[in-house]
Amino acid sequence: MPAHTILVADDAPLFRELESLILARCGRVLTAESARQALELAQRDPPSVAVLDLALPDLPGDTLCRRLKALQPGLPVIAITSGSDPEERARAVRAGADDVLAKPIDRISLVQAVDRFVRFADVRGLARVELASPVRVEVGTRESWGVGRNLSRGGMFIESAWAPLESEVRVHFRLPALERPLSPTAQVVWCRGEPSDPGFGMGVQFLSVDRSSEERIDAFVYEHAATRSDPAHPGAYVTVR
Repeated sequence: MPAHTILVADDAPLFRELESLILARCGRVLTAESARQALELAQRDPPSVAVLDLALPDLPGDTLCRRLKALQPGLPVIAITSGSDPEERARAVRAGADDVLAKPIDRISLVQAVDRFVRFADVRGLARVELASPVRVEVGTRESWGVGRNLSRGGMFIESAWAPLESEVRVHFRLPALERPLSPTAQVVWCRGEPSDPGFGMGVQFLSVDRSSEERIDAFVYEHAATRSDPAHPGAYVTVR
């Protein structure tokens, strides 16, 4: 089986080299220091997955994401943000990024993110944990209450809450044992039923998330998820304790 090709675009030599070393175990790594170079490489040697820094010097990373997906429909894109601006994540999600990670990059998180797209025939979803947390949902000037039934670092399912597909909302919820509420903006990506149906609800993808909240969600999911993929053993899953 031919090696998977991973395109890494980052204008910082240190991060570019670090990401290349980390991802060498996942496949053949091509590196670009600019958006133009990334597009040239993608045209010449179509990648299996692209890892893009959002702060490239010649073209915003979210614009590059859109162009790569237009060039190669279905290409999985992992966006890398600075972690200092919550709106960076929102830009990446709106551009169609399939996953978003923040600097400083955690080695295991980066390998697992790439593994989702290159090691499995069917794309595995992000690790999720079960919840039963009250969630207040703001839709414009209206608000409603629902129950967060599961959570990943990318989003959550909210039962008994409903908003139109693709609308942007703000969700307020607390994680167990944490005093400070989390209040990310999110986009409705799927709906289950209508408000008149039993068990109705909606799946939302987080957009703007501050760094502190992002770290809290990541830590909670990592600590409580029943299983996660083991990058050292493709196809294997290990229990998280």
